[in-house]
Amino acid sequence: MKRCWVILWVSVLFMGQVSAQSLERHRIAVFSPLFLDSAFDNNQNYRYASEFPKFINPGLEFYEGVQLAIDSLNKDKLPLEFYIYDTRSATQSLLDQLTEAVNNKVELIIAHITGRELFQFAKVAKDSQIPVLNVNLPNDGGISNNPFFILLNTTLRSHCEEMYRYLQKNHPTDRMVFYTRKGQMEDMIKNYFTEFGKSTPALPVDIRFVDLPVNFTPQQLIAPLDSNRKTVTIVGSLDTSFSHSILNKMGSVAKSYKPLVIGMPTWDNEDFSRPEWKGVEILFTTPFFNARTDKVSMSVVDLFTKTLYAKPSDMVIRGYETTWKFARLLLKYGPDLSSNLGSKEFNLIRSFDIQPVMNRSTLALDYFENKKLYYVKWLDGTFKALN
Repeated sequence: MKRCWVILWVSVLFMGQVSAQSLERHRIAVFSPLFLDSAFDNNQNYRYASEFPKFINPGLEFYEGVQLAIDSLNKDKLPLEFYIYDTRSATQSLLDQLTEAVNNKVELIIAHITGRELFQFAKVAKDSQIPVLNVNLPNDGGISNNPFFILLNTTLRSHCEEMYRYLQKNHPTDRMVFYTRKGQMEDMIKNYFTEFGKSTPALPVDIRFVDLPVNFTPQQLIAPLDSNRKTVTIVGSLDTSFSHSILNKMGSVAKSYKPLVIGMPTWDNEDFSRPEWKGVEILFTTPFFNARTDKVSMSVVDLFTKTLYAKPSDMVIRGYETTWKFARLLLKYGPDLSSNLGSKEFNLIRSFDIQPVMNRSTLALDYFENKKLYYVKWLDGTFKALN
């Protein structure tokens, strides 16, 4: 219920009119799916008395982090003004909200975006020349020639390219097996690795591609492995059931083959403590690794434990660090923010490496993307970042 009152407070806090004094402030718009109209009726009565609905969590958790950052920035009495928009509002469309934000002369938009909303945010960024930070969606949606759109969640192509570089550097002579299956997404991932192998200026790695049937057997999985030498295996699919099946069978032969299994970025949400995966060395990449041993993360965990009796999700941390970092960059660079998005200043919890993504055909700048990826290894109960 405490979270419910947080939502109610949000809905009231930002309804006031902008004062004349605020015109001198730097303005930031935050868009998040808060579902305020779904959570409360016209009399502000909470609709879900018995259970907090899960569909509200991602947007609310992101906003909770944003509000923590706003509280922190307010302590320093910084000249900032925030506009909070509920992208699931029943009374105002997203287009109307974006138009209002532009009319309010915001200088930065921070947004939790869905695939359907991607082009609307990208269009506003390009047409109004307002930087838009997409904090969650790892997809460019075919955006081109848009230097005002920034992806903080790294694309699948970049993950695959970074994995390939990792293999070149750390396993150049090891046996390498790439497990895949029939599927459009699987073909795309396979093509990424094949493409990098052809274009790399360094010595390409020798990858054996193995297509597995739907109900593959342990024998089909281990056939290309060699118990006498190190074998690196890559799971080239985002499908959870396919990945689990491989890890289950790898666990059954872990003592004989000691496999290193490299997975896709979606593995960041996995529970690797399953007993059937014991002995399997697992590696994946993520732009948002957080051991929660830094001062800021521990303070957020402590606050949530004491006030909400819960653990903060990564989306809380993401909302906090994104708002804190880019609000300070806006204060420092003002109208030149878009030219300084890649600045390493004001990294609060994790590092960002925002780089331009160039169009391979036109050589024009399509958008900006966070290229900072952490290698995370799991082995028998322990997570470890390798960089």
